Amino acid sequence: MLQKFFLLRCSPSVGHNSLAKFDDLLRCLIQLITNSDLSNIQWTQASLPVKDGGLGVRCESLLALPAFLASAASTLSLQVDIWAECPSSDNDCLRNYLSDWSIKFGNVPDVLPGKQPFWDRPGMLEDKALVEANLHTTHHQASFLAASSQHSGDWLFALPIASCRLKLDDEAVRVAVGLRLGLDLCIPHKCQCGSPVDARGLLSFVCKRALGRSARHHALTTW
Repeated sequence: MLQKFFLLRCSPSVGHNSLAKFDDLLRCLIQLITNSDLSNIQWTQASLPVKDGGLGVRCESLLALPAFLASAASTLSLQVDIWAECPSSDNDCLRNYLSDWSIKFGNVPDVLPGKQPFWDRPGMLEDKALVEANLHTTHHQASFLAASSQHSGDWLFALPIASCRLKLDDEAVRVAVGLRLGLDLCIPHKCQCGSPVDARGLLSFVCKRALGRSARHHALTTW
């Protein structure tokens, strides 16, 4: 992972075909973990930062430009010193990338910021707006608002330490990710109480006869 970020920050890889292939692999892994198919909008949401309602699984094809610009801007003075003895040197790559960013997100400051969030945030807000525009049901709107609320994604940052009860089993991870992205979690069926359960499986969180409900409640009250 560290090697990946090093390459994005130090190599002009914007538009490289391998980035799209890597993104496809990430999408396939998320689908395998959740045992579901992600729509393009759900994958876009998954690639958002956790605080914006996503999973923090960033798309490399979108991250390449802000990562390189931040690195180039933060080392610009050093580059000038290194190339001082080369009169013919010209940083066309940086100039072209700044032009690409400016076309998408507006004017570039005279003093280039060296922090990646400056270059990255406009693209993230654009993706977040795209996700919000495609929330066509009240359920999905409520799910996204809940996922974007403060502390709702803290579980994604917790170290999976079993002795501290911080390790989720595979099924718990699948359900948690599914709820966050608004995925279908089960096949419609009838609950033990006789009520119908739709593909979202939300009845299991409120039904007194749902399997595991008492155990989860006991675990919370004895923590």
